[in-house]
This record gives sequence, structure tokens and C-alpha cells, in this order.
Amino acid sequence: MNQKYTIELSDEERQHLEKITSAGIAPARMVKRAQILLKSDRKAEGSAWKYEQICAAFNVTPVTVLNIRKSFVEKGMAATLCRKKPEREYAHALDGEEEAYLVALACSEPPEGRKVWSLRLLKDRFIRLGHVDNISHETIRTVLKKTNSSLG
Repeated sequence: MNQKYTIELSDEERQHLEKITSAGIAPARMVKRAQILLKSDRKAEGSAWKYEQICAAFNVTPVTVLNIRKSFVEKGMAATLCRKKPEREYAHALDGEEEAYLVALACSEPPEGRKVWSLRLLKDRFIRLGHVDNISHETIRTVLKKTNSSLG
């Protein structure tokens, strides 16, 4: 693979990466990225490992090695080692008050002829009570999963 992104670590950067790989407290993803950067270093004893050697040693693809090297060259060490926060914001279907009504409904007596609430029964009743116009039973499940209430 073309070695377009060459890594030349300073002594300080090398020490920091070696500390990450040897301390045993960093997340596995960070350790693997640090190891790849250390083996990619041109100024290391000997010379930098080739893509194939790194891929075999750390069980990664050449694209992964390329992306790590590219990230280091373009964004620096911190951005390369740390996981990127998701850019997408998820809108919540229910606010806190609506969730409270849903939990209260789930803890109430089930409809006549039923022993327990099903997710679809809860969905239908919740819509009929006018708390929301529409909601999926999967949203009901995720809201109830967040609570510590026992329905059994």
C-alpha cells in the first residue's frame, strides 16, 4: 500500500503512546491505535513497519492503518486516539412528563380480560388517552426499559 502518510513521532509523543500501551487502563481501541502509530514511526529503532506487517500483528485491515495514519497527520494525536462524538442528534419521541404518564399507565391494572399489559396495548391506550398522536410499540419498550419498575 502507498505510504502517503508518514509518521515521525517526537520523543514526547512516543513516550505518551508507550505509556498508553503499557498502563493497561486505556480503552482497547485507543491501545490498538497507539500500537499502530508506534509501529508506523519512521524514527523508531530500525524503520517503520510496512502495512502488511501491522495488519498481521494487530488484526486490522490496510484501510484501518491508512485511516489512523491519515488522522494523525491531519488532525493530531488526540483526535486519532480518542473516539469521535456522534454528530447526529436524536429527537426523543416523549418528554419526561409523557414518559412518567407511560410508566404510570404500565404500572396500573391491565385492561379487563388481560393479566398484563402488552406493548401494543400500552401504545393503543396511551394514544387513546391523548398523550401523543402516534407512537411505536418499540418506543414504549425503550422507555419502559429505562425504568426499574417491575411489571410482573
